[in-house]
Amino acid sequence: MINLNIDSAKDRTYDAIVIGSGISGGWSAKELCERGLKTLVLERGRDVKHIKDYPTTNMYPWEFEHRNELPYQVKKDNPIVSKCYAFHEDAAHFFVKDQEHPYIQEKPFDWIRGYQVGGKSLLWARQTQRWSDFDFEGPARDGFAVDWPIRYADLKPWYDQVERFAGIAGDKDGLPELPDGEFLPGYPLNVVEKYFKKSIEGKYPERKIISARCAHISKPQPIHIQQGRTQCQNRVLCQRGCPFGGYFSSNSSTLPWAAKTGHMTLRPDSVVRSILYDEHKKRAIGVKVIDRNTKEEIDFFARVIFVNAGAINTNLLLLNSISNRFPNGIGNDSDTLGKYVAFHNYSARVYAEYEGLLDYKTTGRNPAGGGYMPRFRNLYKQETDYLRGYAAGFGAWRSAVADQSGLGNGLKESLLNPQLGNWGVGSHMMGETIPKATNCVTLDAQSKDDWGVPLLKVSIDYDENDDKMKKDYLDTMEEMFKVAGFSNIRRDEAWQAPGLDIHEMGGVRMGADAKTSMLNKWNQMHAVSNVFVTDGACMTSTSTQNPSLTYMAFSARSVDYAVREMKKGNL
Repeated sequence: MINLNIDSAKDRTYDAIVIGSGISGGWSAKELCERGLKTLVLERGRDVKHIKDYPTTNMYPWEFEHRNELPYQVKKDNPIVSKCYAFHEDAAHFFVKDQEHPYIQEKPFDWIRGYQVGGKSLLWARQTQRWSDFDFEGPARDGFAVDWPIRYADLKPWYDQVERFAGIAGDKDGLPELPDGEFLPGYPLNVVEKYFKKSIEGKYPERKIISARCAHISKPQPIHIQQGRTQCQNRVLCQRGCPFGGYFSSNSSTLPWAAKTGHMTLRPDSVVRSILYDEHKKRAIGVKVIDRNTKEEIDFFARVIFVNAGAINTNLLLLNSISNRFPNGIGNDSDTLGKYVAFHNYSARVYAEYEGLLDYKTTGRNPAGGGYMPRFRNLYKQETDYLRGYAAGFGAWRSAVADQSGLGNGLKESLLNPQLGNWGVGSHMMGETIPKATNCVTLDAQSKDDWGVPLLKVSIDYDENDDKMKKDYLDTMEEMFKVAGFSNIRRDEAWQAPGLDIHEMGGVRMGADAKTSMLNKWNQMHAVSNVFVTDGACMTSTSTQNPSLTYMAFSARSVDYAVREMKKGNL
């Protein structure tokens, strides 16, 4: 029953509600507020204000009680989140701990979450690549999923808009498989990364190595100054929150921008239990919220609802939004909700050494992380025994090492006077996985969390296509390392569960046919026209590119459409 006892429904009614304040939610809020809509932004976690709530951002290593390591007991209590590369003493407060929001793993899945205003935009790796028509046309060409209802041309102007506002550093590389964008100056490759690029592109012209594109302000433009942001200081302490606003986050960029309009109401500590559906009006009318701290139930109302809770949580919310009309989850006429979840395969790496160019060393830090090799497999034709392909990161570094042999004064002198060693080089794969109905999330019928919401059951795994792709990456990268003259090549087939890539996608996929998809080309529910989903849950397939930039572009594009439809009286 809709709760009308807290205060008047009028005081809890808005033009729009945005569920989630992370990368896509921040963009939805910004675009809605700029267009004059009274917008409520709901965040299940605590409030985090830019700069003010970054407690570790300027701390020196010796100021951390454990020198940025976490105590054994903390790691023992958090076997899942402890696997994340950024879960250390300086950023642990931005992560959901394992016991804070449990879930059921029918198959191993490492669900990494950040419940606070800004979400994981405070923690993301900041890599930003556009999709191309190779990606949007992939399902139609290869037959592995339903066809995307859009193509690159539909999203290009929104990529342009997002990149200019967010601040994306990169080079104009002229690659059809990785379209150029509205870039700030890119971060240069170091001398060994350039050497590898020359070696590989000379022998394999179709394989390109470029400077990685990243959401860092390398040269501020007026729009960034207006946001109160300035040039990235190359500290590479981004997971702590950046006091300079040097990298893009909701906290430093879109949410403050939305707040300046006077149209945004931000409500943290608000767990959205379900979307309210009116069967007479045949539309969603609002959301039911549980106060995270008091457990009080409150209903909020709006003409349009944007769901940006994060891919897996968006699936959970929609599955839990049931009614007589939608007994299996709101909008789920196609019976695809929670199914066809996919991710990126990051489970393989290759390392080596390079004994050349020893008269060089690196100085400073590169926030872009080094080089990026766009996908080159199966672009123009099917050339392997697996579908799709992989991208790869590549980096080179040179460290000082100390001889730890010996005793007494000799050992002491060696430790106090480390010498530069050979160059280290490394690569990691980013493989596209194939959406399947069996890779799914469902709700548990018995167990509930602290807010009365059923626990999520996750059943997601690798398949034969992933295994074949992984072997090809390892063989191919090892071959390229040999071509470049690298030595001591080491293949790392370290198995990791899905989820640790933190690129889960799908479950509420887009498509032209309402019988096989949840959303249309505007990220609008086929069956509930005033509900939009623009986070990772909307993805029909995964491509190989880091996905956050595409979520931002979807959010901006969908809001533009929704507002135009509202003005016409269609929503």
